[in-house]
Amino acid sequence: MTGAAAKPDILQPHPVKDQLPGVDFCVSSSPHWAEAILLGFQHYLVMLGTTIIIASVFVPKMGGGNVEKAEVIQTILFVAGLNTLLQTFFGTRLPVVMGASYTFIIPISSIVLAPKYSIYIDPHERFNETMRGIQGALLIASLFPIIIGFLGLWRNVVRFLSPLSAVPLVTLTGLGLYQLGFPKLANCIEVGLPQLILLLFLSQYMPLVAKSNRAIFDRFAVLFSVALVWVYAEVLTAAGAYDRRPQITQLSCRTDRSGLLTAAPWIRFPYPFQWGRPTFNAGNAFAMMAASFVAVVESTGTFIAASRYGSATPIPPSVLSRGIGWQGIAILLDGMFGAVSGTTVSVENTGLLGLTRVGSRRVIQISAGFMLFFSLLGKFGALLASIPLPIIAALYCIFFGYVASAGLSLLQFCNLNSFRSKFILGFSLFMGLSVPQYFKEYFLLTGHGPVHTGTISFNNIVQVIFLSPATVAAMVAVFLDCTLDRAHSSTRPDSGRHWWGKFKSFHTDTRSEEFYSLPYNLNNYFPSF
Repeated sequence: MTGAAAKPDILQPHPVKDQLPGVDFCVSSSPHWAEAILLGFQHYLVMLGTTIIIASVFVPKMGGGNVEKAEVIQTILFVAGLNTLLQTFFGTRLPVVMGASYTFIIPISSIVLAPKYSIYIDPHERFNETMRGIQGALLIASLFPIIIGFLGLWRNVVRFLSPLSAVPLVTLTGLGLYQLGFPKLANCIEVGLPQLILLLFLSQYMPLVAKSNRAIFDRFAVLFSVALVWVYAEVLTAAGAYDRRPQITQLSCRTDRSGLLTAAPWIRFPYPFQWGRPTFNAGNAFAMMAASFVAVVESTGTFIAASRYGSATPIPPSVLSRGIGWQGIAILLDGMFGAVSGTTVSVENTGLLGLTRVGSRRVIQISAGFMLFFSLLGKFGALLASIPLPIIAALYCIFFGYVASAGLSLLQFCNLNSFRSKFILGFSLFMGLSVPQYFKEYFLLTGHGPVHTGTISFNNIVQVIFLSPATVAAMVAVFLDCTLDRAHSSTRPDSGRHWWGKFKSFHTDTRSEEFYSLPYNLNNYFPSF
């Protein structure tokens, strides 16, 4: 052996980072305008999937046709654009898209399937009456996040969160949506699987092959892959590949089955109470309020993930509470305009922040501009809405995984050699997956949930809460973290509370001002604590 002996590797743990390194643009910075516009359009493309799915599920059951579906999609886009701008300017100021949520499916389904709406013979009349019932429930449900957010009540709740208890919350905010990934992709495997493989190659391997200093393929992998696979799907449709296939396959694979392009108007302006005066029912309102509680919990997890991918410091509880208040305003606008569903922070768009490594607030505000633009020009929005949903599901496979990994990254603040930490993590994660699965299987076998009383609204309240993996995991983790061996001297550092301690107050760390302060010196009038 010649020369000096090689020095042995020094075994040291990776340093703890309260801001995620490697992000190209953080919350307060931005790429140049041309790149920011393309990235904003990419975010618009990603949020379109949930918008189309929710409208396609509920509008036909409400008695609506393609015209009503196009109008609802335009309304959802319009309200999402408004809510995203409000959240990024006056809420948490994080780079988050506010969009329609699957959390509200159970109370909405209960309203749609209510016997009192089945008496209407005219489908258009039934659609209007059902929509007015949904609007009334959303208006009442919006009061819950508005009150707990703007009065600072959620700030007091979030103070109990530690990195240890936040891990199950954020992780299952992403993993809890697994049923929207590969199972939906597999509805048209010949389109969905190429999309997943191409996105994986362009975002992860192509930058290594190209060896370019400019981030092109990884940053715009969604645009490149969706465009290529969409054209491929158009070719298959035109060639008659699905002409003799089952109806469900044609709905998933064909690019001409949405019916939106011919039904959508060229120009339409959504306006408040466009379907008439809302109607109110106490049971529906309480069930919708339970969904708004779940939406608050899940949005809290997504806000934490967005702060990581925006390379911001951990969110001060007062800022998080402010964001929840504006989420309540978002649900209020949903009820006013008739957006069918309530609003939460978009999990898929938060995952896109991780893929592109661009956590810029300005990019998200530009995407909100695209939402408003395409909500008014219906034909253009309808053209993009013809993208087969398995393509969108392929994107979810990666984006939901990014959000889950943001939760797992919080483990760096915890002592994983502590048996207390191991128990809280393992048990809360397991129960967060197992309890909702029990509720799903029970419903599939019996047609109703485990709680089956004579009061449908109470049944829906229980079903909504315990079908949310993130909510179940968060409740278990926070309870155990706050009650299990709290008096021991090692409990605080094992849970990572000492790392987040300086961010419990807005003014303790000077960096909070950079990321979370309100514009136009509004902090002087609406101070954060």
